[in-house]
Amino acid sequence: MDVLALEAKNVNGAEVEKKSAPRPKPKAPKKAKRIVYFEVEIVDLKTKEKLLLLDKVGVRMTEGVLLHSPFILWYPARQSLRLDPKAKCLKDEEVLQTLPVGTTASFYFSDLGPQLTWGTVFLSECVGPLIIYLMFYFRLPFIYSPKYDFTSSKHWVVHLACICHSFHYIKRILETLFVHRISHGTMPLRNIFKNCGYYWCTAAWMAYYINHPLYTTPCYGQQQVNIGLYIFLFCQVGNFSIHVALRNLKSPGSKTKKIPYPTKNPFTWIFWLVSCPNYTYELGSWIGFTVMTQCVPVAFFTLVAFIQMSVWAKGKHRSYLKEFRDYPTLRSSILPFIL
Repeated sequence: MDVLALEAKNVNGAEVEKKSAPRPKPKAPKKAKRIVYFEVEIVDLKTKEKLLLLDKVGVRMTEGVLLHSPFILWYPARQSLRLDPKAKCLKDEEVLQTLPVGTTASFYFSDLGPQLTWGTVFLSECVGPLIIYLMFYFRLPFIYSPKYDFTSSKHWVVHLACICHSFHYIKRILETLFVHRISHGTMPLRNIFKNCGYYWCTAAWMAYYINHPLYTTPCYGQQQVNIGLYIFLFCQVGNFSIHVALRNLKSPGSKTKKIPYPTKNPFTWIFWLVSCPNYTYELGSWIGFTVMTQCVPVAFFTLVAFIQMSVWAKGKHRSYLKEFRDYPTLRSSILPFIL
């Protein structure tokens, strides 16, 4: 009995030992990561004068936050920072940690001058031609001979041209207000005089001849007018469809760029062939308006617009190719298989 009791005791003791086994030691707390700070120097781009020295700037500091700092006299949109005097301006969302700088970073500050929002400039570009054209259409005094004041043209194509011209610019105004998501915030104030001067003057030039009492109708009559009208309306619908597709490509406030692809809308299928179909349709609209009116100033405006839009489209196309490795190689910039 004593032996059995002893063995049982040993067994029980073993069980107790198992139950009272020591717990693993808790892990030592991790050491806090070392916080890295930057020393930021702001230098005037023109004079090379040191404007400010900021100490203990966090690695997550963005250029946009720097431009909002209270030491700057101008509002953020009027300022630019760059790493080198000849380099491009840094974007607001760029972070100090990702820039090719050491713990001491030097930035060159420049004043961009008074700024206006792109929306304001776009609206000014569109409202002016709309009003100016209507002034010539209604033949306000001091435009033509006094005997033609407030008279109406006898040619139907003149009234049709006014409807199409007004429709085009009203469409652009509504798109600026409700469709476009403009990625660029502002542009220099001086640009509004250059842009508006061009659009307003060319609108007056076109309107003067189309609404002139001695205006002659197209050589091929109503058939030519109808062809021009169909081209104009087709391209206007296409242009609007492309703008809607580009708007749906990114969410509000997002700056992430994506490759635009055709949607279920047949007017967007041209994306298979060109990178900037909005310019393609815009060009087609003015070609249709030129055919419909058979007016030399309209043809000149169309030619100049084509040259300018080709420059913009080529730049956009190069940007797509540079940013996206899988960008469709079949696409041209503005004219399929040509340009």
